[in-house]
Amino acid sequence: MIEGSRWTTDDDEHDPEGSTIAFERAKIAALIADTESELRDIDAAESRLATGTYGSCERCGGEIPVIRLEALPAARRCVHCVRLR
Repeated sequence: MIEGSRWTTDDDEHDPEGSTIAFERAKIAALIADTESELRDIDAAESRLATGTYGSCERCGGEIPVIRLEALPAARRCVHCVRLR
């Protein structure tokens, strides 16, 4: 992305050919932030697994259904508690 921007003009805001460099950089930054958040969630799930609390809702203490954990392995709350917010 950065390497490619070396060969363009500084005024990409008026380029009818496509999206701006600023937009592309913002999109990449958002993807990085989302990925880092998901990795933190997975690390937290691994910690819960190590302590024996994986699969227990952090709000009510009830069991998180296996089907939910299969869909969202880093889930911290049961469906009921998620709906309560």
